[in-house]
Amino acid sequence: QVQLVESGGGLVQAGGSLRLSCAASGRTFSTYAVGWFRQAPGKEREFVAAITWSGQNTYYADSVKGRFTISRDIAKITVYLQLNSLKPEDTAVYYCAADYYGLGSALGSKYEYWGQGTQVTVSS
Repeated sequence: QVQLVESGGGLVQAGGSLRLSCAASGRTFSTYAVGWFRQAPGKEREFVAAITWSGQNTYYADSVKGRFTISRDIAKITVYLQLNSLKPEDTAVYYCAADYYGLGSALGSKYEYWGQGTQVTVSS
């Protein structure tokens, strides 16, 4: 069992930055791909970014490419999502998810474990 806890969300003005963290407990995190997804009010959950279990490959949704960066620390205990040049349309609850030996899929159904989410609100 893997427990995921997101943190780092908050209220920021358009053009600002935030760094989200996804911390894991309960099992080694190093063998899991980690994805970030988001869900805005009234909308379906959407893929944001993912990093493979090895950390060698990253993937991004077109809407965030060039603005967001996903990374994991050397000990592979925490995965980060750096959000730059934020826009009001980035407002959503952001979730991290883990996929055992995953390849960084954009499909939420591939991920076995999910965190509770952290709210990101971008004001115009």
